[in-house]
Amino acid sequence: MTTPLEPPAIAERELCGLVNGLAQQIADHVRERAITLGLTAAQATALREMTGPMTMRELAERMSCEPSNATFIVDKLEKQGLIERRAHPTDRRAKQLVLTLEGNVLRERLLELLVQDSPLAGLTAQQQRALQDLLEQAIIRP
Repeated sequence: MTTPLEPPAIAERELCGLVNGLAQQIADHVRERAITLGLTAAQATALREMTGPMTMRELAERMSCEPSNATFIVDKLEKQGLIERRAHPTDRRAKQLVLTLEGNVLRERLLELLVQDSPLAGLTAQQQRALQDLLEQAIIRP
């Protein structure tokens, strides 16, 4: 015999459903915008996360993927002339990823497109910040 879900379990399930739904809407939005620029969603995510020079490991963390997956994406972006690998200034074993001039221009265009009709556009700046604060609190960090 199954027992009905307790109210906290129902609330947890509903909240998880909302978070997953929002994540899917954001992923669809990124994919649609990426296509208009001739990019895959993964390439667009990499460009969005390239806020400055960083290692492959740092980019992979920002993209929430394994470094080997990030390497595959960066290889494609490098072939397109959007990212360069350079010697790391303080760690001779590491390479730093840096956007090229063309990569910076495309990234700026991507960022402009991503804010247009974003799934979060219906929220005020204050609501977006509150949502960000709540999500940061909810994410379990080691």
